[in-house]
Amino acid sequence: MSLSLHGRTALVTGGARGIGLELSRQLVARGCRVIAVGQSLSHLAALEQAFPGAVVTRRADLSSRAKVDCLVADLTRDHPGIDLLVNNAGVQVEMDLFALPPAQSTEFARHEIATNLDSVVALTLGLLPVLARQERAAIVTITSGLAIAPKAASPVYGATKAAARSFTRALRYQCQRAAPHLQVSEAIMSLVATDMTEGRGSGKITPAQAADAVLAGLERGQAEIWVGKAKLLRLVNRLSPGLASRLLR
Repeated sequence: MSLSLHGRTALVTGGARGIGLELSRQLVARGCRVIAVGQSLSHLAALEQAFPGAVVTRRADLSSRAKVDCLVADLTRDHPGIDLLVNNAGVQVEMDLFALPPAQSTEFARHEIATNLDSVVALTLGLLPVLARQERAAIVTITSGLAIAPKAASPVYGATKAAARSFTRALRYQCQRAAPHLQVSEAIMSLVATDMTEGRGSGKITPAQAADAVLAGLERGQAEIWVGKAKLLRLVNRLSPGLASRLLR
């Protein structure tokens, strides 16, 4: 079932930088009101100034359970009309687990798990009653090709994205039964030219291209939105999972 984005109230995590910034911009261009969540006051302020009246912002550290809980409470109170949740925020740490002191690698891992997985689950579940009572609503979670086949240098990132993929699928199954008006989508991202991927890999797509692909997939009502080279990974993984693993490892 297709989904019109015009007139929606969209919450975008990581919404003032990288892919999230482009998602915010393109949602506004499609006639949405955007609530952008981020950590940088300067980036959030610049976004509000660029789209006065169309964008409001919230500063929150999504790696903190307490701050995520406060964010959910504030959003539920102040924005009861939210009908689109975009779980976009994420961090990726490349680490050699045999070179780093255990305390440091554990700290990095906990931060990634909290940001990439815990906050996704907490925000989604916390806002589920708000989304479910709308006439039509949607949730889209940004994952990665590394959820399909992990990269050795980013062991925790790939694990969090695989877990977010599994959570999204299970949520979709429940919504199909209990709330069929609530669309649950996953956007499987390829390599995008952002601050997070600077100096890593080649053949990157732009944040604008990534955001456009995500929103176009949402509008088409796609359960899985394969972005950029992730489309090729999908095919390779179907034909030869071992080859897909070797390509990304």
